[in-house]
Amino acid sequence: MLQAAQTSLGYLPADAMRAIAQHLMMPPASVEGVASFYAQFRFNKPGRHRITICTGTACYVRGSGAILGDLQTDLGIPSGQTTADGEVSLESVSCFGACALAPVVVLDDKVLRQQTSDGMKKVLQDIYAEVGPGESCGTCASASEEGGK
Repeated sequence: MLQAAQTSLGYLPADAMRAIAQHLMMPPASVEGVASFYAQFRFNKPGRHRITICTGTACYVRGSGAILGDLQTDLGIPSGQTTADGEVSLESVSCFGACALAPVVVLDDKVLRQQTSDGMKKVLQDIYAEVGPGESCGTCASASEEGGK
């Protein structure tokens, strides 16, 4: 039921967990306890785009830690959060199992192999170009001013 709710809603809001608890005739805390035990469940509404960075050993030694740090700075959010404009959710995982492609970043459902911080700045520019004028992340705006688009 938790998986179905997350698939349908994109995350598990408190209301959904309470409804599941009521349906199962159990305390809401029990349902929340199960959901919080598993890393697959999200409790905050995800952004329109989801950037997931592998921080496993192969990816990390090839630069994923720096890429993650740069993205956190560029987007103004820590890993596990969504930008205030709701455009991007940033998260990290321990391993994708694609070490030969390191460092690996997944944008929505697309695997981006051998990524760099500069490559990810371009990805952010593309994301915010879709949004239209007046909306941008700090790095995207400064890169566009420098002719980086």
